[in-house]
Amino acid sequence: MALDLLPKSMFASVDLLPDAATPVTLFTRHSVREQVKGQGFAGYDLPLTEQGRALAYAWGQYLAQNTDRAIQHCISSPIQRCVDTAALMIEGADHVHKAVNTHKIEIVEQRLLVEPGSFVLDIQQAAPYFRQQGALGFINSFVNNALPGMKHPINGVFDVLELLYHSHPTQHAGLSLAVSHDTILAAIVAVISGNKQIECSDWPEMMEGLFVWFEGKDFNQSKLKWIWRGQKHELLMKDFQI
Repeated sequence: MALDLLPKSMFASVDLLPDAATPVTLFTRHSVREQVKGQGFAGYDLPLTEQGRALAYAWGQYLAQNTDRAIQHCISSPIQRCVDTAALMIEGADHVHKAVNTHKIEIVEQRLLVEPGSFVLDIQQAAPYFRQQGALGFINSFVNNALPGMKHPINGVFDVLELLYHSHPTQHAGLSLAVSHDTILAAIVAVISGNKQIECSDWPEMMEGLFVWFEGKDFNQSKLKWIWRGQKHELLMKDFQI
C-alpha cells in the first residue's frame, strides 16, 4: 500500500486534530523524490518517484476520509516536486469530496517556501555556508543565529507563520496545504519549540508534516497551536519576538 511509506508520526498527529469546526493547515515536506548524493541538498530538478506520487495521492485521500475536512486552499514552493505533491494530494482528496477552489494551487514566488529562501537576506553571504555545512549543519547554525546574510531565526520563522496565517482556511471543516522542503520545516519546528540543537533524528522525513492552526483574529495577538510527531504544542505570538 502507498501509505506504508508515510511516516508513522502522521497517523498519530491526525488522531490529535481538533474537531472539524476548527480549520487547520498541514505544512508538509514534499513526497518521496529521487535520491541525492552529498550533504543533503537536493537539486531543484529532482522529481517525485512513482512511489512518491502514489503516496501523495493516497495521503490526500486518507486526510479527506479520516478528518472530515476538505482541502480549501493550497500554497506551494514553486519547485516541481512540491507542486506535484500538492496536485496529487488534492486529486486524492477530491476522489472523496470536492471543495470550492480545491484545484487552485497558489505558487509562492516570494521564495518563503523555497530552501533556504525564507531565511535569507543576502544569498551571496549565506551561500558558502550552505554548501560547506550541509543541510543539518546549516540549519543548526541558522537557529542559533550564527550565520551572516541570514534573518534572525525568529524573524525568518515569523514570516512563514504569517504567510500560513493569511492562507489559513476560515470555513468549517477546512484544510489548507502548504508544501515545502525539509530545511524550512526543520527550522520552523526547532524555532517554535525553542530547540537550539537539531539532531538527525529530528529531521523531517519525506511527506512528514506539521499541523498548525491559530486562535485569534489578529496574527500578532493570536495563539499558535501545532501538532508535530504526535504531540500538541502552543505558543502566544506576542511572546514570539526578538
